[in-house]
Amino acid sequence: MSFESIDALQRSLADTVFGYASDRKKAAGRALGTLVELVTYYTLRSWNLSDHIVIERRVTEFANPDIMHNVEFSLHYVKNRYEVKITPLSLPLTATKIKNQLLSLRDEQVKSTQILSKDYVKRNSTVLVERKREPMVANIDSLRRTECNLVVCELSSDPFATFECKRVGVEEGMRKGPQTIEKAKQGAYVARSISSLQKVRLRNGQFQRIIEKSDGSFKTGPYQEVLRELIDMPSLLDFPGFVLTVGVVSNHGNWFTSDNHNKELRVLAQSYDWLLFLTDHGLSEFINKLILHPLRGLEVVKDSFLKSYSGKRGMNRFTKVRIDAEADEALQRYFAENKAKIESWYNIISPGGRTLNVLRKDLEMLAGKRPGVKHK
Repeated sequence: MSFESIDALQRSLADTVFGYASDRKKAAGRALGTLVELVTYYTLRSWNLSDHIVIERRVTEFANPDIMHNVEFSLHYVKNRYEVKITPLSLPLTATKIKNQLLSLRDEQVKSTQILSKDYVKRNSTVLVERKREPMVANIDSLRRTECNLVVCELSSDPFATFECKRVGVEEGMRKGPQTIEKAKQGAYVARSISSLQKVRLRNGQFQRIIEKSDGSFKTGPYQEVLRELIDMPSLLDFPGFVLTVGVVSNHGNWFTSDNHNKELRVLAQSYDWLLFLTDHGLSEFINKLILHPLRGLEVVKDSFLKSYSGKRGMNRFTKVRIDAEADEALQRYFAENKAKIESWYNIISPGGRTLNVLRKDLEMLAGKRPGVKHK
């Protein structure tokens, strides 16, 4: 089954899955927002960036630590990486149990959190402890009934990249969502505030970039040229505080069309370093093949989705943070085996003339650099 638009798909979900809700269309819209975040998260994992991801992290504005903003995903430099095996495995798997297996955590006060619950719901990018805002994050690498292999990474306090997902649904009888422009402005403000690489518009309408070096001097130049130079540098020690900002937007019917960029999209496109559009076709294919009519081996994804949206409180096991372990394994496998198809789900709004492969390689390059050190 195919759908002519995401709005049509939203109405179908409202009728078939969310019949219990007082506002079925709004409930379906919230679920679609969660799915956009999931597609983004598993795209990043398929790019081998899982060691670097922190979810729903508060990121400070550049040189203004009094103001912080939550972002869906922030990518951080790995300072130390540890592999931990828990065997025999007894559930729930807690931060304390990992602490007992990892010498570097022996003297730390770990958080009271579960990496894997008794009913096999896992927590992605679990923060075990923070050292001066430098999180130690655990991810399950492989899981069997009798053992669990984890990767624990000590990360830098400041990210080298951020990803934010934006989606607004259209209410019945309205031409566009009332919060559309406000969400666009909020996303634009965060994108412009967290990096030391600042953007200045010239009288000719073009953008100039300026960034302060560690010695107090400045590097300036055309926007894309300066950004390219920074990413290609072997180290960013001379350019502290640089963050690559990426936005992911969805829902043609409300934000824009592929050929007509409305005000909201223009606000976002001029603020993020990269703005990606998750197409109606891409999101529809994800929902069709993994949720509504799952391919063989992906039935566990549908089961996890339906259990999460049963109308019962406390049952959500299909989000970017908490997800059924079998569904997570199936999603990782699907995204790893279908990279080209999944990358075709995205349109590049800005920068013009680039491909998703360029962004993936840029993130790989940034992940391998030595970060700049902020001024005390």
